[in-house]
Amino acid sequence: MQDEKTYTGGCHCGQVRFECTTDLAMVTACNCSICTKKGLHITFLAPQSFQLRAGEDNLREYLFNRQMIRHQLCIDCGVEVFARGKKPDGTEVVALNVSCIDGIELSRLTLTPVDGRSL
Repeated sequence: MQDEKTYTGGCHCGQVRFECTTDLAMVTACNCSICTKKGLHITFLAPQSFQLRAGEDNLREYLFNRQMIRHQLCIDCGVEVFARGKKPDGTEVVALNVSCIDGIELSRLTLTPVDGRSL
């Protein structure tokens, strides 16, 4: 397992900014409809490991399907930075769009395939 690191990041226009602590040990390559269409690669964080630093008023929430995941998009540039939801056991979780981390190179990460289409 990799060591945890603190990362910063945000949306394309910079209005939404965050800080998080994670080891990026699991980054998804999900084939569900939203991840496929948006090109999302997600890592899951405990809420205490994620802090929204700027732009709360610049977020719009998007819900679809079972409306269990509250996707958060910047109202200016449209980038989905993160989502809030619950794990199957009811534990709160933040789903962070790894592509929004400053300086991240997806090609250097190990992506874990997830069959979200079948869920």
